[in-house]
Amino acid sequence: MTEIDRLPSELVLANRAEIVGAVVDREFARHPELVQRYGRLGREKSMQDASYHIAFLAQALGLGDSALFVDYIAWAKVMLAQRKVLASDLAFHLECLRDVLLAQLPEAAGAVAGGFVTAALQAMPAMPEDMPTFIHDAEPLSPLAHQYLEALRRGQRQLASQLVLDAVAANTSVKDIYLHVFQPAQYEIGRLWQTNEISVAQEHYCTAATQLIMSQLYPHIFATSKNGRTLVATCVAGDLHEIGVRMVADFFEMEGWNTFYLGANTPHASVIAMIVEKGADVLAVSATISYHVDAVRDLIRAVRAEPACGDVRILAGGYPFNREPALWEKVGADGSAADAQKAIALAAQMVNGVAA
Repeated sequence: MTEIDRLPSELVLANRAEIVGAVVDREFARHPELVQRYGRLGREKSMQDASYHIAFLAQALGLGDSALFVDYIAWAKVMLAQRKVLASDLAFHLECLRDVLLAQLPEAAGAVAGGFVTAALQAMPAMPEDMPTFIHDAEPLSPLAHQYLEALRRGQRQLASQLVLDAVAANTSVKDIYLHVFQPAQYEIGRLWQTNEISVAQEHYCTAATQLIMSQLYPHIFATSKNGRTLVATCVAGDLHEIGVRMVADFFEMEGWNTFYLGANTPHASVIAMIVEKGADVLAVSATISYHVDAVRDLIRAVRAEPACGDVRILAGGYPFNREPALWEKVGADGSAADAQKAIALAAQMVNGVAA
């Protein structure tokens, strides 16, 4: 992508503060009743929302993919609806954003940025205002997943741990625990925060508890004989949601790979140094929200620019890549997989030439 292609995203970010102010001024001038509807903090909250919208818009513009912004607005619609913000008010807010972009940006950049907002507005009527549960009764281990989640919600971390350890002792595979208990439970925890049923603190507690319980399974995970292949796994700088890529690294470990999980918010230089030091065959990079996709691309560019990393294959994964199947190509990766098991198959195909 050329600098000309990136110009709209750069302009949006460079003028972010002015755009936010103009959007909210326009919004409240045209509908002064919003003050009564949302209270004295309504304007402040609207400015926060506008700032988030612009940040995600800039990411989508930088990647030339309006679907990323549309998907973000679909997420925001659910989140705001559960906090008593009307869909019509969100739509009007986006109309104001589009008008300000067209008025304040150069014509060509404004047309592109405004077009992305228009795409979201056109898609809004079909977007849901609620999200269904991620724990489905027909799925394997769903009773255990329900029990596990409820234990975490009640703050009973020891009970949650014992449920998992008892299941493993009864010959439930660790992979099945990851895929059918931890994964849907974590998705559900995110949904519960999105729909305003748990607080940020509760979400953080549940996630930290799951990470602790995962570590209790490590005697099983690290017992596999090694196959001589090496994986480095990381979140990009700025992304603090590490549990998904940690699960991927653990799956590779259970398949006999030597894995080096670097955690969250890892600087590019440190990632490259680890790839070189360990002679990694595969780098797995995760982004949990579209806001961090550009950082994935930046990391991949840095890795590609290092001659000593010439042989490493790169997998990009996480929610945005599951929503947009071709996104991995735009960031310069070698592939993407929807879950940890599929990532292993794809990595084997890349480094061994076997069928995925």
